[in-house]
Amino acid sequence: MHRARTIFKTLTGPQGQKLGAWLLARKNGPSVLCVAPLREYTTPAASEPFLNGSSTSYVEDMYNAWLADPSSVHASWDSYFRNSQGGGGYQAPPSLGLPGRNEVAISSLLPSLSGGVSLGAPVSDKVIDDHLAVQAIIRSYQSRGHLVALLDPIGIMYTDRKTTISDRFGGPPDEIIRQHKLEETDMDRTFKLPSTTFIGGKDKALPLREILRRLELTYCRHIGVEFMFINSLEQCNWIRQRLETPGIMNPTNEQKRLILARLTRAAGFESFLARKWSSEKRFGLEGCEILIPAMKQVIDRSTEFGVESIVMGMPHRGRLNVLANVCRKPLSQIFTQFAGLEAADDGSGDVKYHLGTYIERLNRVTNKNIRLAVVANPSHLEAADPIVQGKTRAEQFYRGDGEGKKVMSILLHGDAAFAGQGIVYETMHLSDLPDYTTHGTVHIVVNNQIGFTTDPRHSRSSPYCTDVARVVNAPIFHVNSDDPESVMHVCNIAAEWRATFHKDVVIDLVCYRRNGHNEIDEPMFTQPLMYRKIKKTKPALEKYSEQLIAEGAVTPEEVKDVKDKYEKICEEALEKAREETHIKYKDWLDSPWSGFFEGKDPLKASPTGVIEDTLVHIGKRFSSPPPNAAEFVIHKGVERILKARMEMVENRMTDWALGEAMAFGSLLKEGIHVRLSGQDVERGTFSHRHHVLHHQNVDKATYRPLCNLYPDQAPYTVCNSSLSEFGVLGFELGFSMTNPNALVIWEAQFGDFNNTAQCIIDQFISSGQAKWVRQSGLVMLLPHALEGMGPEHSSARLERFLQMSSDDPDYFPPESDEFAVRQLHDINWIVANCTTPANLFHILRRQIALPFRKPLIIMTPKSLLRHPEARSSFDDMKEGTEFKRVIVDAGESAANPDGVKKLLFCSGKVYYDLKKARDERGLSKDISIARVEQISPFPYDLVKAECAKYPNAKIFWAQEEHKNQGAWTYVQPRFYTALTGSRDVNQPQKGGWFSSLFGSKPEPKPEPKSETEPEPREIGYIGRPTAASPATGSKAQHLKEVASLLDDATHL
Repeated sequence: MHRARTIFKTLTGPQGQKLGAWLLARKNGPSVLCVAPLREYTTPAASEPFLNGSSTSYVEDMYNAWLADPSSVHASWDSYFRNSQGGGGYQAPPSLGLPGRNEVAISSLLPSLSGGVSLGAPVSDKVIDDHLAVQAIIRSYQSRGHLVALLDPIGIMYTDRKTTISDRFGGPPDEIIRQHKLEETDMDRTFKLPSTTFIGGKDKALPLREILRRLELTYCRHIGVEFMFINSLEQCNWIRQRLETPGIMNPTNEQKRLILARLTRAAGFESFLARKWSSEKRFGLEGCEILIPAMKQVIDRSTEFGVESIVMGMPHRGRLNVLANVCRKPLSQIFTQFAGLEAADDGSGDVKYHLGTYIERLNRVTNKNIRLAVVANPSHLEAADPIVQGKTRAEQFYRGDGEGKKVMSILLHGDAAFAGQGIVYETMHLSDLPDYTTHGTVHIVVNNQIGFTTDPRHSRSSPYCTDVARVVNAPIFHVNSDDPESVMHVCNIAAEWRATFHKDVVIDLVCYRRNGHNEIDEPMFTQPLMYRKIKKTKPALEKYSEQLIAEGAVTPEEVKDVKDKYEKICEEALEKAREETHIKYKDWLDSPWSGFFEGKDPLKASPTGVIEDTLVHIGKRFSSPPPNAAEFVIHKGVERILKARMEMVENRMTDWALGEAMAFGSLLKEGIHVRLSGQDVERGTFSHRHHVLHHQNVDKATYRPLCNLYPDQAPYTVCNSSLSEFGVLGFELGFSMTNPNALVIWEAQFGDFNNTAQCIIDQFISSGQAKWVRQSGLVMLLPHALEGMGPEHSSARLERFLQMSSDDPDYFPPESDEFAVRQLHDINWIVANCTTPANLFHILRRQIALPFRKPLIIMTPKSLLRHPEARSSFDDMKEGTEFKRVIVDAGESAANPDGVKKLLFCSGKVYYDLKKARDERGLSKDISIARVEQISPFPYDLVKAECAKYPNAKIFWAQEEHKNQGAWTYVQPRFYTALTGSRDVNQPQKGGWFSSLFGSKPEPKPEPKSETEPEPREIGYIGRPTAASPATGSKAQHLKEVASLLDDATHL
């Protein structure tokens, strides 16, 4: 536009006539303005008055001949044409042809030049400026119209969160027109419309008054759109066309009646609950009932575009209404949740407004089947976002839906949480990553303009709560929730945008909250003015009913009939609910695994050993460069690693990376999909894995050995993630919920960093099954060991995972052949600290071999990755072998157990330090070292047997972590139980949920049988003293602490 203005000003300047003539001085070309860098031509020739009439044809012939061959014309003509180049000596006649590339007809920009006005005449500055101003105003409405749109149904504040509508009402929209001022006399002038607007429909020009009217109706009424930041002209024009085209937002009477019926059901559900359970928390939708028709509209349009499955995540507000009216979950099941009944199945359950569901039903509008899942969530707002995305991605993956045409996600947000929770940003940034994208999510913000008791002035710094979406070029549609037709129009655009571009889109439903944060909360304490206004505001249903009655679309009787019918449905469902005697948690499962549990012995696991030929084949493929690709240049360092691996395979040995690869490869052979995700997992934080080989001379040329093991293997996915723990761990958990026959693994860069994902660990992984009857076999690999790398690269906080384990420290389960698997069945997750590649191989394969699914937390090594002793033979991995919960000492101490003076139990890397110190000091006969590989559930039976094996030994637990960290506080009471066999609580008895958790009155401890009965053996502690920090930052201090630990361990 600046360039155009410069050109036009030159036209009217001192050389205007000359430049104007030059613009038209092209052979056989149209009168055009060429969009090219401005050049200034000077010429001595003046316009010739004789170039008109019959002489024009003659001169034209001479000119064409001169262009073909200058010597073919008289020397005087040659001189004339040479001196006239770029000047006014000659002008080609005008053409009726279309403008060329990057050209526009000059008559369209300067209407005053058409109609016979000479190009040589002066051009008015006002003509040029007015046309430019009109184009600038159109663009300004598109960019900033949302700033003055009437979005707030209660009319309290604008987007700047300070200026009220009453302050600004009736004033000119300075935010839009800015300096582009036009006079009232210009209002009826006709201006040509630019190609970047569709307000004209078929008209190419409109009076200014009509231009402004149409822009106001499009951008400043009840829809405010932010899209001009999108750096794609195609996408911007797509949005403009669907907003600006005249008549595009005129629904039929049938569509209006459907909106009214859905709005009636949404409002009727909330009013029914309010009447029946007035003092119950339900986090109702009053003030934003339009959410239900909006979601249904998005679903309807999406199914029209081919979507068959939709995964939804949402906070507590409106959840029951969504379950009832969007998913169409049986109302009787919802009403039963208000009855306070005991559960008929296992688990601790959750409050009703946190529960999820899974429904398959017919969409009556499109007559297509649709699957709807609402993911269960905790009160941690937005924490379910990555779970939904992971579950959606998994469904797309297993369906082969590589473009997201069959499966999509819808995420609901609150305004305060969408702006305030960092997980929103983390999840948004997964939206376009190749291994994490869900090919577009529809985000719907229930913007009730308040967060609990905090208004937007104190809850965000951005103008809108949705500004985070701008970072991924997502268009944002703000819409007044009291205008149902505008809401439906926006929903149609959002669904079509997602289907067309497969990118995220945001719908901001600007509404209000009629009650407090919950139904028994008093909002007048903190927002008296807002709630005074809300009390005077008619509900959206009442407003819309009156509108449709006035339009003649419905009659008052029809409105009442729809309302009464739904009331009757609710009453009948309530009667049915009153017949129930128990609630069933399984009715609220959001991720059912059809057929997985049927026909299986719940306490029988499949073997985890494999035939040696499989190990050899996987090992050799994993240790080889790409076959038949001599030109694939591998880094010399990687070549050495592959060569060392091949030597190990030939020697029937494995290190950590090889043991892990054999676990993966053997599962892939069996048809089990393996997905490994996390920061730098392709190479491995410690450069040990190398699952993706990179061509050293060709960008993006890679080879993945584990994807090329067998022609009919399952797919293997290994993907570096964004630098996020909260978001990516949540994503992988969601992925693991979809298919039980898949091994899904998340690896932390260092175990220390898992605490930024603590919310996912606490609210979902450790307690998900107990709350929501939802199993997951997710594996977390957490590098952990104190190796002098400082306080942030030493500890995965093993103690936290153990503290959250649900096994009773005072209860020794009955010993039987099923002891180990029964423990796994009863606990909430498995925590291990393996020391051998073979044990890693077995525990990973056991995740799939179990007849159920439990999360697995593994403390993985760092220095042990290359430790010469941390290797395993194929003999420990082949058929007939299994995971060893405890690895006992098989050395000299085992040959003479009565002579052993000290029995050390430990876990993880410290074993190799203890063994080296013991052997160096010649104490192999005196000290026996046992490794507890599976810490939780605690191996009571094996610990008991090992202690009994050494009757004269003092028993110690040795760890490298500080005393208030690591496994000590977990194992200490369990060692006591293993050694004494006593317990402080009864075994769980029948008698309901409460008694199954806590048992009945504890029995007194049994008295000793005789005075000569030996005192129970005690367990001592060897390790670092208590500390606030996980590790020292001083290398010298670290070495001193290690020396002290080893001295204590070897002291007799």
